[in-house]
Amino acid sequence: MGGTDSSRAWFERAQGSLAGGISSSSRLTSTGPHPYPLYMVSGSGTRIRDVDGNDYVDYLISYGSAVLGHAPAQLVEPLGAVLRSGTMFGTCNTPEVELAELICEMVPCAELVRFANSGSEAVQGAVRAARGCTGRSGILKFEGHYHGWSDTLAISNRPEIQEAGPYTEPHSVPHSPGIPAGVVDDVVVCPWNDPDALRAVLDAHRGELAAVICEPIVANNACTMPVPGYLNVLREECTARGIVLIFDEVCTGFRTGPGGAQTMFDVLPDLAVFSKALGGGLPVAAFAGQRHVMEPLARGQVKHGGTYNASPLCATSALVTLQQLNRPEVTKHIEESGRHLMEAIRRAAHDRRVPCAVQGVGAMFQTVFSADGAPTRHYRDLLGADQARYHAFRHELLKRGVHTNAYGMACWFVAAAVTKDDLDATTEAIEAAFATL
Repeated sequence: MGGTDSSRAWFERAQGSLAGGISSSSRLTSTGPHPYPLYMVSGSGTRIRDVDGNDYVDYLISYGSAVLGHAPAQLVEPLGAVLRSGTMFGTCNTPEVELAELICEMVPCAELVRFANSGSEAVQGAVRAARGCTGRSGILKFEGHYHGWSDTLAISNRPEIQEAGPYTEPHSVPHSPGIPAGVVDDVVVCPWNDPDALRAVLDAHRGELAAVICEPIVANNACTMPVPGYLNVLREECTARGIVLIFDEVCTGFRTGPGGAQTMFDVLPDLAVFSKALGGGLPVAAFAGQRHVMEPLARGQVKHGGTYNASPLCATSALVTLQQLNRPEVTKHIEESGRHLMEAIRRAAHDRRVPCAVQGVGAMFQTVFSADGAPTRHYRDLLGADQARYHAFRHELLKRGVHTNAYGMACWFVAAAVTKDDLDATTEAIEAAFATL
């Protein structure tokens, strides 16, 4: 990587008009030791370029959204046609119907669909549907799982250990000032991957909970995987207690296979939330579920709206993207490419005797520098990981032209456009990065 002075200059300029110089708190990253983010100006396939002309192989891919790659040929022509014919009318449109039909075909739990514009919005829609269906207000979420920035579930996303409370009965900790106490009180927090703790929390709140929500693969806890059978326990307990089970598949949806995590683990939620890969790089989201949960919304008893929901432009992008991801060879290529990179990291770590766990699946994974190299089971395991070493690893990759998420609690995403040359360049960068660790 060459110099990044232009990125620094743009960040300094941005601070005069953008709050903090950024449009999203997650963009407050840096180029290693330099206290400013990179500014990207173009991308093609898996390659992106910053304002200083530096090129990178991209494994952030817009937090997984650009699943086909940047400026993919499959999208350019159909989106150009929509730009010429009208991007949105605030009315019903035919692409949204075709898109909903395809989601119902691909996703096991999807009998009815509603669209939104972001994962945060779709989570709010799913929670409202669950509350409307059950007549209850309480929601159980898991410590460290992320379900968007809005008040509804921005609880205990990243609690400090001193405020998190006892392991088996975590405190409900607001993610930010500005979240009302009443919202916090409606959210019960539970440790992940612990059936006994789950049952105890459910028993303590019997008759109060509308829904249990989780990330089946916890993308925002460095791709912590569910222990075998745990999602089945969730399903059984929710069924027995009349609680709506929501899978937040914003990150896992479609990129891990046509049916997402619910197909991978063969567990059927009542509702599922999708975004990221759904739009292929354009802003669109969905919540979908079984008819009995969605029916109050279908009848208009439960309200849900949005001027921009499934505009012709975004619905067309999502439709074309899902048509590609519904081809087994596409998601197989994503998965196998990611597995190749995971093995490259494990091999480099072994050769350099650096303890770490490489966890997740090929489509989305992360490297966790745990002291003993063991994978994480729940959020608090991550608090003991060596984040300084992760940041050093990430910066060494960046210097060698590999762009990954700046946060050790997030993950790598692999695009369908990744090539053998990309994988070879990344493997070489990984080996060189570990040599410095």
